[in-house]
This record gives sequence, structure tokens and C-alpha cells, in this order.
Amino acid sequence: MPIPDDVTGEEIDKDVRQELLSLPKGLAEDVARNLVMVARLIDEDPEGAYGYSKVALRLASRVAAVREAAGFAAYANQKYNEALGEFRAARRMTGSVELWPVMADCERGLGRPEKALEMAGAPEVHKLDKADQVEMRLVAAGARRDMGQLDAAIVTLQSPELASNSVQPWTARLRYAYADALLAAGRESEAREWFAKAAESDKDGSTDASDRLAEMDGVEFVDALVEDDERGEGARGETEAPVAAAEDEDEAEDVDTDVDVDQVDVVREVEEADVEEADVEDGDGHGDNESDNDGDKS
Repeated sequence: MPIPDDVTGEEIDKDVRQELLSLPKGLAEDVARNLVMVARLIDEDPEGAYGYSKVALRLASRVAAVREAAGFAAYANQKYNEALGEFRAARRMTGSVELWPVMADCERGLGRPEKALEMAGAPEVHKLDKADQVEMRLVAAGARRDMGQLDAAIVTLQSPELASNSVQPWTARLRYAYADALLAAGRESEAREWFAKAAESDKDGSTDASDRLAEMDGVEFVDALVEDDERGEGARGETEAPVAAAEDEDEAEDVDTDVDVDQVDVVREVEEADVEEADVEDGDGHGDNESDNDGDKS
């Protein structure tokens, strides 16, 4: 797969670069560049990221960072069985438990929420750092919801991290999950409160809490760009006919104006002739005009 010239491979994390030192220099560079493309595309183009991860995997399947990247690329494309296999391989190579929450979420994706809950109660969870423990709690709550246990999901999310006023990287997602569970349980006023808290703490837009909050408040957003495009298409579709009509009207006005001028001149000549004739016959045309006017009024 083609890789842009500006991608050198130096962009990768230093720990990953350290892992790649076990490879020949040229090969390590190729693997690094593919890993950079995985990281660059995984959010906006998961399929593209998956393609680059397969290339890296073909080049260096014995490198844990490559197996992990391949796992996340498969996970982003909802290939949960493949992702789980790659995560397990990476874990065997490193002995780390940091992939435990995403492995549990793969179990959910495979329709095995009971297995995810089992992993949530495993000793490995106690070895996770705070961020990964929160992630594990989110996965466990999701598994409860998968099983139709809404109240249990709400209780699972109730934690010191949720109650804390300090904003951490996980705060917005935790509050959002809690609000969503409350809403699913029909507790709308509480859900609105927590969607508002999630939106307040979501500085990087990791959730759509603001949109959910607006939706609950009955606020409807209109896409201005789409609306302008629709107006533009309508205007373009009607352009020729109005212009032609306007030209016809202008021609008609020109013709009517010429005719009206001639008619006015003829009428004036007739009126002047009538007045002169009336003055000669009656000597006082004004009296007759007044009589005529009075007759008209009556």
C-alpha cells in the first residue's frame, strides 16, 4: 500500500521504536511507516488502517507492538474475533494486562457478555492503572446492558470516579455512559443532568453529549451547508425561465411604451379640438364641464 513521502517512521512512540530495533534497519523503517499510517487513519478511515496493519503484520508478526496495532485496527472494523486473537498474542509477548479491558469488550462484540463480566471480576483488573480500571467498569456496565440488566449497569457505573468533581481523561465518557443508562431506564431528569455534566467535561469532543442534551431539550439543529446547497440547487434549476421571462417583459414594456406615447398624443389632439369647438359654440366650456361632472356624480 502506498505511503506518503512525509511519513518517515520517526513519528511512532519511542517504546515502539525500541521494539523495532530487533529488526534489520530497512525492515524496521518499513514497519514503522506502516504503523504510523495505522495510527493516522484508524479513526477516520478504519478500513485503510486495517490494510496497513496487515502489511505491518506480514513484515513483523513477532513484534508485540505490531500485533497490538493489528488488534486495534481489526477492533475498529468490528472484526472482534481477529482483534481478540491479536490482543492475546500481544499479551503473551509482553505479559502486560493493559489490553484486558479491550479484550473483554471484544467478548461483548462476539455476543458473550457473560465472559466480559467474568473478566471484569478477574485478578488482572487489580493490576490495571486508574484509566484502565475505569475502562473496565465501562465494559462491565455495557455487558450488563447487553444482558438487559439496566439497574445493574447503573450501579456498576456509580463509583468514586463518577462522583469526583475533577476532570480526568475518562470523565466525559464515564458520565456519558451513566447518563445513557439512566435514560434507557426512563430516568430522564437525572439523565439530562448527567448529559450536561458530560458535555461540560468533554473538552476534546469524545462524546456527543451536547447533541444528546439538545435533543432532550427539543432543540433541532439545521445543517446550514445542506440548506444553502438545497437553495442553490433550486435557484440554479429556475435560472433560465425567470431570465427569459424577464427579457420578454422588458420587450413588452418597450413595445407598450411606444404605443402608449402615440395614443396619448392622439388623445391630446382630440381633447384640444373638442375644447376649442366647445368654446366657439358655447363661449363657456367650464359651465358645461361642471354640469357634466355633476351629472356623472349623480
